[in-house]
Amino acid sequence: MTNPVPAGATKMAKKKSGRLRIKWVKSWIGCTEDQRATVRGLGLRRLHQVVERADTAAIRGMVKKISHLVTVVED
Repeated sequence: MTNPVPAGATKMAKKKSGRLRIKWVKSWIGCTEDQRATVRGLGLRRLHQVVERADTAAIRGMVKKISHLVTVVED
């Protein structure tokens, strides 16, 4: 018989640091206003800027929404 999953465990393993480094790589010209607001919400102010944010579901959703404009930088 298998052991039950411990309380609070998730299927997706988190990175050790629990942080994401997000780089803005493509201009938002031609994007919708909500995509522009998402870029600003992540704290990105200029092209090729890198910001570090907590690895949460909300941040991952924001990155997914503008995935054509940003990349997640690996160290």
